[in-house]
Amino acid sequence: QVQLVESGGGLVQPGGSLRLSCAASGFTLDYYAIGWFRQAPGKEREGVSCISGSDGSTYYAGSVKGRFTISRDNAKNTVSLQMNSLKPEDTAVYFCGVLRFRLCVSWTTMSGYDYWGQGTQVTVSS
Repeated sequence: QVQLVESGGGLVQPGGSLRLSCAASGFTLDYYAIGWFRQAPGKEREGVSCISGSDGSTYYAGSVKGRFTISRDNAKNTVSLQMNSLKPEDTAVYFCGVLRFRLCVSWTTMSGYDYWGQGTQVTVSS
């Protein structure tokens, strides 16, 4: 059974950092492109970052580029999202998803993902 579980969310002050993890079971993560999305209250889910399953190429939304870093640990079958210099507008539920391609093809489009985790809440507030 394929399962994704996100963890690492919480409450942090502006300028702080959090590290989210996406742990997979039932399949091997390293073959697939993995994306992180977020959804704020009243807004659509938006793509944040993607890491390819081939050469580890990474992609970021403009709003997080330079602040967030996506990485994978194949030994642990996890993908992480290091979030630095957090802003109140980063507040959202963060989800990881498995793209049906090995590369980050159209990674910001939700319809390309086959599996999603349940999400983890990130709140940036003073």
